[in-house]
Amino acid sequence: MEIKQITGGVNAAAGFTAAACEAEIKYKNRLDMAMVVSDVPCRVAGTFTSNQVKAAPVLWNMEIVASEKPAQAVVVNTGIANAGTGKAGMDLCRKTAEYAGKKLGLPAEAVLIGSTGVIGPNVPLDRLQAGVDKLVPALSASPEAASLASRAIMTTDTVTKESAVAFELPAASGEGTVTVHLGGMSKGSGMIHPNMCTMLAYLTSDIDMDQALLRRVLRDVVQYTFNMITVDGDTSTNDTLLLLANGKAGNRPVREEDESYALFREALLRVCRDLAVKMAADGEGATHLIETTVCGADTLENARILAKSVVGSSLVKAMIYGKDANCGRVLCALGYAGPAFDPDRLTIDLVGEKDTICFYKDGCVRTFDEEKALALLSEHTIRFLCDMHMGQAEATAWGCDLTYDYVKINGDYRT
Repeated sequence: MEIKQITGGVNAAAGFTAAACEAEIKYKNRLDMAMVVSDVPCRVAGTFTSNQVKAAPVLWNMEIVASEKPAQAVVVNTGIANAGTGKAGMDLCRKTAEYAGKKLGLPAEAVLIGSTGVIGPNVPLDRLQAGVDKLVPALSASPEAASLASRAIMTTDTVTKESAVAFELPAASGEGTVTVHLGGMSKGSGMIHPNMCTMLAYLTSDIDMDQALLRRVLRDVVQYTFNMITVDGDTSTNDTLLLLANGKAGNRPVREEDESYALFREALLRVCRDLAVKMAADGEGATHLIETTVCGADTLENARILAKSVVGSSLVKAMIYGKDANCGRVLCALGYAGPAFDPDRLTIDLVGEKDTICFYKDGCVRTFDEEKALALLSEHTIRFLCDMHMGQAEATAWGCDLTYDYVKINGDYRT
């Protein structure tokens, strides 16, 4: 069945509302709090940072997800990450969830928490509560409200990141089909090197799917999307990806890995890939998106490792910024990635919108047209195709170039 791209972000699915406000968590005159609410309880799945230092909101959400109890709301602040804050940070999560829950008529354990920003300071509870007071009456199912929420979770991002799709599944009634929706928003521009998920991402769906399957499909899809992007090699303390499903579409419940499961997986793959690529393209100070596909690898895991090594290489990233066709840097990044391969069988192509240049083949750097290479490196998306000629496995990774602005942004991040 066809999967259609639609608008609406986190409000694309039935029963979800969103809101944003200025709470002055760290800065004035900017949206810095968001809320997403379902009007009925949701099954929830999540993946979180592998960093040994986990922010308080991550620990709070991990406990809720592990309990398999339903969740119904998400409250997010930017500016201060509530990381490295010890017991006070966990108390803040609990008090925020209790306050928001009281305003929404929900138990505290049905409220998920998200924070992003500077590590170390405590988030002012009074500002969070004042923000909740603004958010609850502003909740709306409109696409505009979803877009404002996506803007409110931005930090150094330069653009909002939303995506949504719709598709048909068999109806629970047994007659015909119903439309199922899946939408989401994410933020992330720096400290991006996911190893379980990404900075902050929230997905909503009205599908009726078994809890265990929801968790399984999310873990599966993350490996091909958010885990395949990098900006700077840093894995955040706050990485969180949450998927809420409220079952309001009225589809026949998905209880096994059948055709309905496969279609939802494809829809989730599309939304997550869209959000992930937008994040890679919006890396701090970035001027180019880098896409590397490794094909012909012996295993999928090795293909992933090789592809991420290229997009994560500081020298490759600097080469792209300078539009310098120094293909030796791509070759080098593949070589130190770890997986064994035969350099004499490897080919590396620079693939543009209309032209392709072979950089490396038969164990040697190839002679190529420098002007044509410069033209290809001037395109916004720089694509490398690396054929290992070892097997059938293939993987794609995304990153961005390394510019002077990245250093400027992070040189005074706290101010």
